[in-house]
Formats: sequence, structure tokens, C-alpha cells
Amino acid sequence: MSLKLLPQPLKIFILDDDAFFVKALAHFLNLNPDNTVKPFLDAKSLFANIHEQPDVITLDYQMPGMDGAQVLKKIRSINENIKVIVISSQEKVKVAVELLNNGAYDYLVKGEDPTETHTLLWDLLTKIANAKRLEARVEELQEQVAQRYDYSKFLIGKDASIATIYSLIEKACKTNITVSITGETGTGKEMVAKAIHYNSERKKAPFVAVNVAAIPKELIESELFGYEKGAFTGAHSRRIGKFEEANGGTLFLDEIGELELSLQAKLLRIVQEREVSRIGGNEIVPLNIRIIVATHKNLLEEAKKKTFREDLYYRLMGLPIQLPPLRDRGNDVILLALHFTDLFVKENKLPKKTLSQDARQKLLKHPFPGNVRELKSVMELACVMSDDLNTIDAEHITLYNTSTIDDLLNQERTLKEYEHQIIQYFLDKYNNDVLLVAKKLDVGKSTLYRMIQAGELKVK
Repeated sequence: MSLKLLPQPLKIFILDDDAFFVKALAHFLNLNPDNTVKPFLDAKSLFANIHEQPDVITLDYQMPGMDGAQVLKKIRSINENIKVIVISSQEKVKVAVELLNNGAYDYLVKGEDPTETHTLLWDLLTKIANAKRLEARVEELQEQVAQRYDYSKFLIGKDASIATIYSLIEKACKTNITVSITGETGTGKEMVAKAIHYNSERKKAPFVAVNVAAIPKELIESELFGYEKGAFTGAHSRRIGKFEEANGGTLFLDEIGELELSLQAKLLRIVQEREVSRIGGNEIVPLNIRIIVATHKNLLEEAKKKTFREDLYYRLMGLPIQLPPLRDRGNDVILLALHFTDLFVKENKLPKKTLSQDARQKLLKHPFPGNVRELKSVMELACVMSDDLNTIDAEHITLYNTSTIDDLLNQERTLKEYEHQIIQYFLDKYNNDVLLVAKKLDVGKSTLYRMIQAGELKVK
């Protein structure tokens, strides 16, 4: 008999007073080498070991002393998460139904051919193992979400503005009100949106983020609303839009101020009616979503200039959250710098580092046009530049002059783009000395040569 390995190892107890049956079943279950299988010939021995918390117990109904119903009841009283599969030669339907009603996972009849019983049992164990694996994954993701989106951990600061933001996030989490987040680039608008979603009742549903400014104008409509097969040239199959993808959860529309006026009218109707239809289709799809929008623009001013619909502005305003620029948060710059330093050295197994007084003063004097995102990049580079030293000094902190390095951190960029720009800066600074730059940035020289060959870096 060939078997597929279980998707998740199981700890299985066997309880049966038939020693031959127990031995045969244990041998069968051990064909999956990752399983832990323990046989018992009486209930007393089983309960003496039940503290080991098995995933599954196979149970004979006709046992001396305690019958199967009594054993099942006691197992359930100790740990109702244990899956009990009754395997018995008695064939009374009434007894089987009663056991199932009392919490048995399933009931198998011992047949003359043990192979049939084993096959049915293996199918049940596969279902249990799949469920266990899924539960473990859900718990892992929930733990990650809880750690990642505890906003008291990522919105670090003692400035009064941060306390106000905490309060607004808490209010947003308790309701489904539309939220509008404003603030300069790099202040953490998407992180606030995620904090609201993952601390709300919708946290188990999708969080779908769309950067309106990053999608070409000719594609934004189909990206948001989806389309039917044949709706236009190239539409070879139906595509679900971001609104449908976020159904039940949260749709985060970043840089909403960049949306074209023609699409603003369609967005207004969807926000009002809470329903969407795909391009080229007539089907109306009801929506149960929360909408969070973000922008670095003043939408009210844009509405006055007729570049943003005033009626849409009032629909989307909802609960406004204004994120302050880092330069207005005083000593929070130092708190955040220490936080990013601790994260980086921990992730890269470097010695713990502190900031010298000169380094602190240098950070406090810088305007940080790229806000928190810029500070994070600066501190990660400072950790690298300080090598094995325990103190980051002013000389290790590289602050970019936007007049000489055009527009650094003033735009939404990917981490890879920032990485390219930083490396290019040092190549220029050290006259294209690849070996020196590789040593300074702790980057493999082969990596730099490969990036140069691919045209990602320029050697003048």
C-alpha cells in the first residue's frame, strides 16, 4: 500500500485491548516516519500519558472497564482539541451517531480487510494534518501582524502630535469610517493605514494597497475596477479589480490626489453606492469595504483649483489624520534614530551601537525632507560606516544635500532605487574605486560589478 506523507507530523495514541490490532495499526501509522505513535492496551495507561497532548487518539468502542463512550467523554473533558477517531467492530448506527454527537471526529468500522480501514483512517489523518498546518500558519500570521502593526511600536515618539495620532487610530479602529491620511512623503501614511486595518474587525480580511501615482493613466481604470473578457483589445480573460479584491477588508488608495477627474466621478459613485461593475460588463458587485486614502497634497486646495472634485473630497475626508514632518517632532529624531539603529544591528548581528553627542546634534540640525524613511536609510548606512565600533559618530552619518544629489528621498521610491542611488553616490565620491566602495558599504565587489554591467550603476 503506497501512501503520501502527511502534510504535518501528528502525535497519535492508539487505544485498543486487541494487542495484534494495536501492533498492526502502529506499524501502519509509523510508515509516515515523522509521526509519533504510542499504543495503549487499556484506558488507565492512556490517561497516564495524556498530558503529552496527542493530536489524535484512535479508540476502540468495546473496551473492558471503561467503554468507548466513557473514554471519549473523559478525553473531551481533559482536552477537547484532541481528535478522537473511533475504530470498532460494532456496527450499530445508533451507537456511532451518539459518539459523533458527543464529539468523536469520525467513526470507522473494523472490516475483514485491514487495508480498507487503514486507507479510510489515512484520509482522515490527512484532513486533520492539513487543518493543523493551516491553524499553525494562521497563528503565525496573526502573531506577525500583531507584532508588525502594534502602532505604539512603529509610531515611536514623545512629541504631543504622536499622542494625538494614537488617539485617532484607536477611534478609526472601532468603526468603519473612511479615513484620510495626509502628510509629506516618508512620514508613514501606509503604515498608519495598515495599523488601522490590522487592529480593526476587518483584520482577517484583505488589505489591498494601490499607489494611484505609480500606475499608468491608461491602466488605472482596469486596475481599480477590473474588466470582463473581450472588454478591449488584450482582455483575454476576466480580471478582478482592486475594489473586488479588497471586498470584506480595506482598500488603501495612496496618492489619491493624482487620480484623473474622469475617474473621480466613477470613484464617487462607487463610494456612494458601495458597488462596482467591471469594464465591459453589466454585473453589479456589492462591496463591503473600508476605504482609506492618503495624499501629500492639500485636497481642499486642489478642489478649489478644480483639479479634484469637491463632492468626492467631502466623501473621502471622513476621519482626517495629519502626520507631522519629522523636522517638527523635536527630539523624536533621536528616539527614532536609536530605534532604527537597534533594529539594524540586531538583524545583521552587529555589536550594539550608541550615538555620540556630535552625531545627535548633526541629526537634529538636518531638515530630513524624506522624513522617517530618510532617517531609517541614514541610520542603516551609519551602522555600516561605523564598522565594528560601538559608537556612531558624526563622521559616520551621511546626510545628503539635495542641491548636489537631485531630489533624493523627495519622491516615493523603492528600497532598491535608494540602494542604487547611495552606491552611485559613493562611486562618484571615491572616483569609481569599486573595491573601496565595496569595503565601505560592506557589499560584495562582484555585486557592484554585476550592477555596473547591468547598467544599474554608472562608472564615469
